[in-house]
Amino acid sequence: MTEYGRGPGSEPWHPADPLYGDQGWGGQQQYPQQAQAQYGHQDPYGQDPYAQDQYGHGGQPQAYEPQYQQQPQQPQQYSDPQYGGQQAHPGQGYDTPGYPAQQYDPSWETGQAAMPYGTTPADPYGGQNPDLYGTPEAFPPPRPPGRRQEQPEPVTDWEAEAAAAEEERHPFFTGGNGDGDDDEYDDDPAESRSSRGGRDRRGKGKKKSKNGVACLVVALVLAGGVGGIGYFGYQFWQGQFGAAPDYAGEGSGEVQVEIPKDASGYEIGNILKKAGVVKSVDAFVSAQGKHPKGLSIQAGAYTLKKEMSAQSAVALMLSPASQANLIIPEGRRNIWVYEQIDKKLGLEKGTTQGVAKAKADDLGLPDWAKNHEDVKDPLEGFLFPASYPAAKGNKPEDVLRKMVARANQEYGKLDLEAKSQQLGLKGPWELVTVASLVQAEGKTHDDFRKMAEVVYNRLKPDNTETNQKLQFDSTFNYLKGQSEIKISEREVNNNFDPYNTYTKRGLTPGPIGNPGTEALAAALNPTKDGWIYFVATDGMNKTEFAKTLAEHEKLRDKFNANS
Repeated sequence: MTEYGRGPGSEPWHPADPLYGDQGWGGQQQYPQQAQAQYGHQDPYGQDPYAQDQYGHGGQPQAYEPQYQQQPQQPQQYSDPQYGGQQAHPGQGYDTPGYPAQQYDPSWETGQAAMPYGTTPADPYGGQNPDLYGTPEAFPPPRPPGRRQEQPEPVTDWEAEAAAAEEERHPFFTGGNGDGDDDEYDDDPAESRSSRGGRDRRGKGKKKSKNGVACLVVALVLAGGVGGIGYFGYQFWQGQFGAAPDYAGEGSGEVQVEIPKDASGYEIGNILKKAGVVKSVDAFVSAQGKHPKGLSIQAGAYTLKKEMSAQSAVALMLSPASQANLIIPEGRRNIWVYEQIDKKLGLEKGTTQGVAKAKADDLGLPDWAKNHEDVKDPLEGFLFPASYPAAKGNKPEDVLRKMVARANQEYGKLDLEAKSQQLGLKGPWELVTVASLVQAEGKTHDDFRKMAEVVYNRLKPDNTETNQKLQFDSTFNYLKGQSEIKISEREVNNNFDPYNTYTKRGLTPGPIGNPGTEALAAALNPTKDGWIYFVATDGMNKTEFAKTLAEHEKLRDKFNANS
């Protein structure tokens, strides 16, 4: 490959060297004779090439020196048809002193490979003349060193840079509203604008500071943190050392609350707080602990007032006036329970009884308590004696359901199925019936056990004294809906109702009341003294007692003689 400005085998061109010869475009020809022949014996440079130069060199050609005084140079023309100039002498070109002549290489300007003059190159573009420097990706053609120009300083698009910087700003930190209206300046726009490259841009105007917004955000965050710490710190101090929040006074209005069984002070306080009775649980627990009888608050329903002081709430719950409970004593018949529910709930008389009759199978009775013949009330014996919440606003079926659930709970503890078989009964239903009879006829625990033995002895098939008839006044009173002590013999002998044990053998179709735990225990564990007659003497005077006792002993002796 031939290097520009050097002959074959020469050293590569260095940027410090002239491009063409040691003198570049301003260099001189080494052989003036040839130049004279080429230009018609005229000096193309207008002076003797061997004249003394400014450094004192003159006369004959000297040995090669790297530097010569540059002379004004006229542009050379060539007659090559390819370039449109005059015909150059064949074999002549440019050279430097001390180096052989080299053929002119026009490829420095066109980028094509060097070819001899007079030779028509092959057309590589098929008759087209592409502009190799007309594309945006091409570099401009090289120029001689003397004609080269410095690259122009790049023009900065200030508006584009300002727009890019503006996009990176978030309205939260710049204080803007997101519409791009935050370019405001303090100086006069006419004085703060300058142009560069024909473009207007914002100049020396100063933007209004947005640091105040960021500072305000930081201040609010710090203030919120300090306020939160202070609030929770105050709450902690109040919880540890301060008095619990509490209302003042005895409150107003009415509110019904129900306290479950075995509820602790905190559980009761929570119920009262949710109902709006007390202001805080801690206040109630504190007042309950200070009251001498505070720990004796029982389960049940209470009628209290809203926004009461904790002290007033404790005092009212201990007073019978606030207790909205319905207390069912042992042995009470269902008809009495229905009337009490109507009164507590503010209902018309007979409402609860009608609900019980219509929804008896939906109130939770066990299977063994259903579908018995001649039963006057299927719920009899299942409204277990206890205290139940019952206040205005409650539904009668809800109150009845709680009572039946309590009966199932108590009966489930006794294993009535197995016990009934041991006692010669047909099932739990008959065992509950026996307990109801014991409850109605006895007065004390000892009476209950003796009365239970009387029932079982009279039910025996070999009983010839009463012939398996119980002959209890309590059963006749139940069918009559009364509680009379004195019943005439004529009256009982002429009534053949299934509940009349004077005329019907065996047990009644069902319970005649709601037995308590003691009556149930006695029915499960009767005495074994051979009692077949037993009469409770409570309420009798001495004459009545003596007469009854004599009759009882006479009957007992007769029974023992027959046995």
